[in-house]
Amino acid sequence: MLLELFQWLAQDYRAFSVFNYLTLRAVLATMTALIIGLIAGPAVIRKLTSWKIGQAIRSDGPQTHLVKSGTPTMGGALILIAIGISTLLWMDLSNRFVWIVLIVTLGFGWIGWVDDYRKVVFRNPKGLSAKEKFFWQSLIGLVASVYLAFSISASSNEQALELFMAWIKSGFTIELTNRADLIVPFFKSVAYPLGVWGFITLTFLVIVGTSNAVNLTDGLDGLAIMPVVMVGSALGIFAYVVGSSVFSKYLLFPHIPGAGELLIFCGALGGAGLAFLWFNAYPAQVFMGDVGALALGGALGTLAVITRQEIVLFIMGGVFVAETLSVMIQVLYFKWSGGKRVFRMAPLHHHYELGGWKETQVVVRFWIITMMLVLFGLSTLKLR
Repeated sequence: MLLELFQWLAQDYRAFSVFNYLTLRAVLATMTALIIGLIAGPAVIRKLTSWKIGQAIRSDGPQTHLVKSGTPTMGGALILIAIGISTLLWMDLSNRFVWIVLIVTLGFGWIGWVDDYRKVVFRNPKGLSAKEKFFWQSLIGLVASVYLAFSISASSNEQALELFMAWIKSGFTIELTNRADLIVPFFKSVAYPLGVWGFITLTFLVIVGTSNAVNLTDGLDGLAIMPVVMVGSALGIFAYVVGSSVFSKYLLFPHIPGAGELLIFCGALGGAGLAFLWFNAYPAQVFMGDVGALALGGALGTLAVITRQEIVLFIMGGVFVAETLSVMIQVLYFKWSGGKRVFRMAPLHHHYELGGWKETQVVVRFWIITMMLVLFGLSTLKLR
């Protein structure tokens, strides 16, 4: 929005041409989202409190959490507001990749909003049923997967539509370009062609899986938001690389025209996340809720697919992966053994809490682990 204004002004005042630089707009998007979040935060918390939108605490969990009962939840709406406004202000409005990430993010946020609203307003402890939630997640994930399968292989929406129609006319046999291959990190030329169906399946699993993984991680004050900020910022660097014809060629990545603009979204995500952490740090004044966790997870998954870094997301988001696996292992072993447990409690962060770690220790140590994994993931830029 502002880019178009500055481009118009640059015709008469050349100083405004500086806003054409992607890196500058990314910094401004970060600052804008941060300021919006910090200013709007108190008002949003007051409004949630007046609506009596308080978090219910599990009675079978750590007893130290019982004091958190009634703390306002659904604070993820603050994150989405800051991301949405900042991204729209500083992005190139014609960029198709930023729009699909925004749509997925807000779509998953809407699912989380309905789920949270039913839980805390209508006092329905189930919220959306598991089947309802998975249906809507699957619908959004599937639409995004089909769109990205052809959009990544094309240079515009028009070309993507032509490729999609050609795929249908060919009897669903046409192959995608090498931009859609699955890249194996740490190897110069190892990439596996997925085909249309393989790409759609992998993309669906990454988007929906990451969304639910972040949601499972969001159980302690500040635990989920900082890893989201770190992983999202790293994916912004990958977006900048694959969007540049120079850097992508030098670093042996596929060049995906337009992907660099995702740096604006990643900057906004980082700024909004840090603003939310201001209020979510221990002791939290507000919780993210499903509206934030599902949305941010969906955003990370979509970013990873567009930048062709699905495996690197698995590495950098190791905390999310561990939290998800702990739940899966716990449930499966509980059913198989007739009531026995592997962990004291799942997700994993509760296991360490019940083992004697303080909440702040769990959070900061998980942050440190994420930082190490993100740096390891970033090393794949050059170690190939």
